[in-house]
Order: sequence, then C-alpha cells, then structure tokens
Amino acid sequence: MYYLSSPVVREAEVFSRMPAKFRKPDVQTEWARANRGGQTTDAFLEGPVWSPDGHGHLYVTDIPHGRVFRISHAGDWELVVEYDGEPNGMKLVDDAHLLITDYRNGLMLLDIKRGEVTPYLERRNSERFKGVNDLTFDSRGNLYFTDQGQTGLHDPTGRVYRLSVEGRLDMLLGNCPSPNGLVLSSDEKVLYVAMTRSNCVWRVPLQADGSVSKVGQFFTSYGPSGPDGLTIDTAGRLFVANPGLGRTWVLNHRAEPEVILTSPEGASLTNLCFGGPNMKTLFMTESVSSTVLKIDMDIAGPLPHQAKPKP
Repeated sequence: MYYLSSPVVREAEVFSRMPAKFRKPDVQTEWARANRGGQTTDAFLEGPVWSPDGHGHLYVTDIPHGRVFRISHAGDWELVVEYDGEPNGMKLVDDAHLLITDYRNGLMLLDIKRGEVTPYLERRNSERFKGVNDLTFDSRGNLYFTDQGQTGLHDPTGRVYRLSVEGRLDMLLGNCPSPNGLVLSSDEKVLYVAMTRSNCVWRVPLQADGSVSKVGQFFTSYGPSGPDGLTIDTAGRLFVANPGLGRTWVLNHRAEPEVILTSPEGASLTNLCFGGPNMKTLFMTESVSSTVLKIDMDIAGPLPHQAKPKP
C-alpha cells in the first residue's frame, strides 16, 4: 500500500488483565471448537462499553463462557452475569440495561443490577439468525446490527439489519462476507461495516427513505484475519480494530491511515470504544490474552446514544 504521508505509530498500554480466578482453562466450548480451531480458550474478550456513571467503568463480554464483566476505573474485575449464551457486541440502552448481540441466541437484554438476561429479538419472521455479532444505535434510537454466523468469501450471505424505533426490521444488506463491527458516520449518512473475511471495510450510504445505494469498499487491509470492531472520534476519523495484525487503524475521510495503534500484548485486537472522564481514552480488547488495552488520544470520541428501540 502507498499513502501520501507516513502514519504515526503509537503503542497502547495494558489497562487490565482478566484475573486468574475468572479464567476457565479446562472448559472446552462449542464456540471455541468452531471459531478457535479447538484451541483451549480460557476466555475471549469482546464488546467493550464505557459507562460514565460514578467514577466510570468498562463492560466487556466473554464469548465462549457466556459472561459479562464490569471493570472499574482502577482495573478491578466484577462478574455481572454468567448465562447460557455467547455474548459478543454490547451497547448501553440506558443506565440500567445493556443490549447484547448473542451469537447463539440473537439480541438479548441485560438488566445490569439484577444480573438477568432476557430475550429481546431472537428471530426474524420465525427464522433464526446466522449468528449476530455487533450493533450500534443512531441518534433517533434505530438499531443497526450485523448477522455474521460462519459466512465468508466462500459464503457471502451475511446480513446487516436495522431495527427501527417502531419495531420494523429491515435487512439492508444480504450479500456480506462476514459482517462484523459497524459504526455510523458523524452525520449518520453513512454506515461503515467491517467485512472480516474479505479483509476490508464497506461504506454504506443511507438514503433519506432509509434504503441503501452505491455500497462500496472504503478500506482494504491484509493479513490472516481482517477488520473487526469499529468506532469513530468527534473529528470523524474511523478506528478499525484489526485482529491478526495486532493493530488499530485510524483513518481519515480518504481511508488513509493517519495513526497506527499497536498492541504490546498480542495480535488479536477485536474491538474498541472511547471512554474515560473526557472520552479521550481508547479501550481495546486483546481477546486471546483476555487483556484490555488503553491509549489516550488527542481527539475525543462521541458520547454514546442510549435510545431504546421497541421491537
């Protein structure tokens, strides 16, 4: 690849590692057999969400063991819930609830205080999802989420959905090779979707009537995996977590990397979010080592939308 100027390279630091008491090295799971080649997986972190209440803390998921954790600003871990599921992406609905894309069960709602998980949207027209992956809200409360399953270049049938505040479920894309993380542009006119097995990020223009048109490939990566979690900052730069490379791309509006963030811990950077008291701290999950990384940025991330859709 050639870029007009060399990007700045910065290394993140370890924020907190999962304590040994929460790791499950002797428990094999169906998810690990299918998605980790049967490797021993004592945990696999995903779905970081910053909650600003109190001193602020971070929520993360553990996919194979069906767990959600809360990490304090000091790096202390607390188990919120363990249930029969495979939670991946999460977003705050309000101060008391998290909405989860659960690979096994569909969309699930977590009551944080009670530690209870209940179904939110399990099926579309009585059909099960392939395996939902990540989600994002817009400012009106519409919910966008990806349905990845085991799709890829061999089977480009992954899907991207929008669930409106009125409860209407529309499939925006149905030809996706492994749709993963997604995020809206600052003006909410474009949806960016990571296509992990195609090693790229798609740019999805959203029309005034809610339809999509002229979908294109915005960014192309390389290596053994591909783009995973996405976020943006208030300047509109796109952040792309890239497992397999152990880096996060920070892209301008031309998809040129301005900054490359690297991992000191491992190569499996799966997802990321902004947080901290001024929303300038970027948190990233290094999934294989079950470590959360952080790095301070000059530009803040946007405050998350917490509007609740009504299915």
